[in-house]
Amino acid sequence: MPQSLEHWQPAKRPHNPVIQGRYIRLEKLDPQRHGDDLWLALEGPAGDPKLWDYMAYGPFKERAAFDQWLNSNAASQDPYYYTVIDQASGQAQGMLSLMSIVPEHGRIEIGHVTFGAPMQRSPKSTEAAYLLAKESFALGNRRLEWKCNSENARSNRTAVRLGYTYEGVFRQHMVAKGNNRDTTWYSIISTEWPAVVTGFEKWLALDNQPKSGQIKTLEECRALTD
Repeated sequence: MPQSLEHWQPAKRPHNPVIQGRYIRLEKLDPQRHGDDLWLALEGPAGDPKLWDYMAYGPFKERAAFDQWLNSNAASQDPYYYTVIDQASGQAQGMLSLMSIVPEHGRIEIGHVTFGAPMQRSPKSTEAAYLLAKESFALGNRRLEWKCNSENARSNRTAVRLGYTYEGVFRQHMVAKGNNRDTTWYSIISTEWPAVVTGFEKWLALDNQPKSGQIKTLEECRALTD
């Protein structure tokens, strides 16, 4: 028998200009306020040389091209871009978006994850993913997606670590920078979210994040909710 959704209402579209966290906050992308910091974080001398390998755009050798890209992103409603602001320094250190927005089916995706080196492998990157996932379900979505190039080992590992379920591969899905791209699909659905969010909150808690580093892994924190 089909699952009845008689009383379900379509999800809302992303609209919150600021989403507050402990280590970071997410602000709607504003190139005038965030552009200088993002240029330094993403293309500066301390930038991640592999950052753009699996993106459909970048790297940017010229600031003018980078600014044009930021302005286009800021004007977009799908993807809806957020800048990641480090709470301690006030600096913009990365970007990510809500995209593939389908309110009538309650479906949305986190994508265009572009984090500068200071964010990577830190509580800040995990909190950014947590805050945007939490926002996605607060908007009324039933399904949150994560898609990545099948050859992008780092993004595939991240999806599993964050609690997404592997769904399969779209073979020969795209041509990206002149190369074939197979796309791996992951998701979190609304019935899974309570356990996933509890795991996030346990992992991000101050008693699990001393200055020396995490005590329990995110996977261990999520297992405690089972």
